Amino acid sequence: MGEAVRQALPHGTVRSIEVERGEELVLRLRRDGLVETMTLLRDGADFAFEQLMDLCGVDWPERPERFEVVYNLLSLSLNQRIRVVVSTDAATPVPSLAAVWPNATWYEREAWDMYGIVFEGQTDLRRLLTDYGFEGHPLRKDFPLTGYVEVRYDEERKQVVYEPVTLTQDFRNFDFLSPWEAMTTLPGDEKVHLNRIEGPKPQGTTP
Repeated sequence: MGEAVRQALPHGTVRSIEVERGEELVLRLRRDGLVETMTLLRDGADFAFEQLMDLCGVDWPERPERFEVVYNLLSLSLNQRIRVVVSTDAATPVPSLAAVWPNATWYEREAWDMYGIVFEGQTDLRRLLTDYGFEGHPLRKDFPLTGYVEVRYDEERKQVVYEPVTLTQDFRNFDFLSPWEAMTTLPGDEKVHLNRIEGPKPQGTTP
């Protein structure tokens, strides 16, 4: 199927075709061919990917184009899936797919909010998960853990307050053991070692 998509598109649109984990087809595209490719995958009778199931970002800070935008498509009629990936940097926009799949608006807003990925043609790039006035994009690998403000409801003041971010506990090392595996004794085991008081023996029995 990957070769069929490559042959149906202008030369160079598909950068690579990969099969990951033995069964997951992945197409890597040029940004400028994204809308044409997605329209083909939706409308082509041999593909029929009617649904955009997910759109997410991935951050690779060491790369010149540090962000990948990953699209997961599903064909209900043909019972098949495909993953499409394009790359970009912090300034270069990715074409919006809201005209191909309207639900892409929600996912593109999330990718903008979390990573700062810009989508060209998306008219509703508002923050989705962070608070009003939030600065930065929290899923970037270089986003600081402290130094920003957090919002909470103050029961005493009966209002929403903004405060500097504070970590509720220090970083800890976890051994990933189940509490039952790490526990050598259970509460009550100490009673096994106590001498039990013997009660009176029934009459007619020999010691």
